[in-house]
Amino acid sequence: MFTGIIEALGTIQDVRRAGTNIHFTVHSPFAAELRIDQSVAHDGVCLTVVAVDGATGTHVVTAIDETLQKTNLAHWQPGRRVNLERCLAANGRFDGHIVQGHVDLTAECESVEDQNGSWLYRFRHAPGQGRVTVEKGSICINGTSLTCFNSTDDGFSVAIIPYTYEHTTFQDLSPGQQVNLEFDIVGKYVAKLLGK
Repeated sequence: MFTGIIEALGTIQDVRRAGTNIHFTVHSPFAAELRIDQSVAHDGVCLTVVAVDGATGTHVVTAIDETLQKTNLAHWQPGRRVNLERCLAANGRFDGHIVQGHVDLTAECESVEDQNGSWLYRFRHAPGQGRVTVEKGSICINGTSLTCFNSTDDGFSVAIIPYTYEHTTFQDLSPGQQVNLEFDIVGKYVAKLLGK
C-alpha cells in the first residue's frame, strides 16, 4: 500500500521489450536501498523490483500487457522522469490517502494555468462505473495524492502548490499529455454497492 506522497523523482534510463512485457531501467536516489521483490510505485503504478544495481543507482521493473493497456507506461522513453514512492512501512506516517498502485485508467491533461503562486490543472477522463470524484475528495494522479474540485462525471481540477510542483513531475506536464489515475478506493466500493 502507498499514500501518494512522492519520495523522489526517478529517470527512465532504458526500455526493453520482451514479448508482451516491457522492462524499465530506472535511475533513482534510493536504488541502492531497494531489494529484489520489493514494490515501488512508478507514476502511481505498483511495480515489482526485479533487479538492483547499487553501483549505478538503478533498478529494473517489468510491466505486463495488462498494465500497459491501463496506464501510460507504453509511451515511456529514456529520459522521462517519473514519480517514485516505496510502499508504506507499518510504522510510517499516513500523510496522503489510501493508494493501491492499481491504476484505473489514463486521463488527459486539458489545461494548466499559472496562478502566480500555484498551478491549476484540469483533467478529462472517460466516464464509467467506479470513476467517481467528489468535491474536496482524494484522487491519485501519477502517484500523487491530491484533492480534487470542479468535479464532473468525466473530469476534475486540482491545484498544485510550489512544493509539489518542484518535487514531482507536474512541472513536466503539459496539456494533451496522458496521466495515470487511481480513484479513491472508498469511493469505488461505495459506487459498486450503489451500482454507479
